[in-house]
Amino acid sequence: MSIVINHLTFAYTQGGKRLEPTLKDLSFTIEEGSFLGIIGHTGSGKSTFVKHLNGLLTGETGMVTVDGHDPTTKSERKTIRSLVGMVFQYPEYQLFAETVYDDVAFGPRNMKLDDDEIKSRVLHAMTLVGLDPERFSSRSPFELSGGERRRAAIAGVLAMRPKYLVLDEPMAGLDPLGRREILSLLETLRNESGCTIIMISHSMDDIAEHATDVLVLDKGSVYLYDKPQAVFSHAEELKQIGLSVPTVTQICLEMNRRGALIPTSICTEEALLNWFREEKHDA
Repeated sequence: MSIVINHLTFAYTQGGKRLEPTLKDLSFTIEEGSFLGIIGHTGSGKSTFVKHLNGLLTGETGMVTVDGHDPTTKSERKTIRSLVGMVFQYPEYQLFAETVYDDVAFGPRNMKLDDDEIKSRVLHAMTLVGLDPERFSSRSPFELSGGERRRAAIAGVLAMRPKYLVLDEPMAGLDPLGRREILSLLETLRNESGCTIIMISHSMDDIAEHATDVLVLDKGSVYLYDKPQAVFSHAEELKQIGLSVPTVTQICLEMNRRGALIPTSICTEEALLNWFREEKHDA
């Protein structure tokens, strides 16, 4: 199963007047089990696009289907929202309950699950994000650190056990340790449950390191959709639309300028080290 985007076009309106389309004729497929990184300059349509994945917005023309379900109908939209979990920027601002447990339990309770199932999901989700239920269940979410609040908010989405997890800049405002913890959580979730990850990020390093596929949006259109190595080999083209490339790719480009023949498709530290090892072995 998969998420299929078929000729999706969307335009906002203002004062009853249709504005310039924010999304223009998007067509591609997000495969089940993948980690899709979405990049693009501010205003390229990233956040607008992901809101179509669970029916918060519906296209002016074209269609998005999730495992064959159409979000334009109310009954199908309910099914889709059980499949697609959304984590928006600064999700900790949406915490509201008196305890962490109650906040994480909010979604499962709305799903009308029985108490035992709710408890099981809450404890599992809290453990998954690194919040020990014995320590954190009865605490107020407003007593937590910034990173802990972010993890509690994500736990609330995970407790609904989505098949697809969509995140809009999930590391925004976090320190380096907090960023690593969130990325490690996403990898664990994908590896253990097979959850498909769809993540908007401004960090080319994070995208190169973790994504299996990369979608580049420019002015509402698909500029590139490919594997990270293929996308980041277009350094000059990305620069022209206001994007950079990962630090490792920048190093490779500089080495080439200085006469070293090193593939500019390399975009992670591991790939660079492997290339050096192979070169040393061949020599």
